[in-house]
Amino acid sequence: MRIYFTTQHLLIYQTMALYLLAWAVYVLKYKKTGTAIYTLGFVVAAISVAYRWITVEHIPLQNLFEVFLFLGLLVFPLSLLSQKVLNVGGYGCDMIIGIIVLFPAGFVFSAAPQHLPPALQCWLFTPHIAIYMLAYIIMTKAACQGLGGLLCSSAIDHEFRAYKLVCLGFPLLTIGLVLGSFWAKIAWGDYWNWDPKEMWSLATWLLFIGYFHYRYMTGVKYLKLNCLWIVTGFVFILITLLWVNLSRIFIGLHNYAL
Repeated sequence: MRIYFTTQHLLIYQTMALYLLAWAVYVLKYKKTGTAIYTLGFVVAAISVAYRWITVEHIPLQNLFEVFLFLGLLVFPLSLLSQKVLNVGGYGCDMIIGIIVLFPAGFVFSAAPQHLPPALQCWLFTPHIAIYMLAYIIMTKAACQGLGGLLCSSAIDHEFRAYKLVCLGFPLLTIGLVLGSFWAKIAWGDYWNWDPKEMWSLATWLLFIGYFHYRYMTGVKYLKLNCLWIVTGFVFILITLLWVNLSRIFIGLHNYAL
């Protein structure tokens, strides 16, 4: 871990500080003030993403630094969407998620600008990755609700909120998988190349298919097992996003995304 003093990193640190302050104020029951600070944090996150976009001259979704930077932007819109459309709260949890996903961008991964390799110079670059990142941040929030269901004595509310979030995120996982297949055909000549990232993406999708089937068959009879399915799905997402890219075991076509 290392602290940097570039303009890009200072914007990231400001965003993290505002998310943390918003969380502290929010849990002290000053919810309007906390939400206002959270909104300001989102504005700084948007400036940070825009700054990166201008610096690298393409939408910042190429590598893990840019992916986590982008995820830090998505938490606030997800909070609004969840509350207004799904009636799922959790602003305080979302603020902590924002801090966590920005940490790798601020302290771990290199921010050195990179040119897009030929495989990424395709119109599918932005929709494929952006849709996946939106799905991932939704599933992260769902996993937090699922974890709450596992830890609380009464899991029914957490389980139902997690279910609604998975219902929102799963179609995006599906679209991302399909777009990735078309992109693979364009870039590498085949719709499917048995690449480690492709395999783990498919495994994640199949796991959530299994979750939907299990919940359909058992309903809310086993609430904690329903929650465990979702938390396990999140672990698969972490493997897909991080371990597949960082591990020397998994060497594949997607390893330019470091």
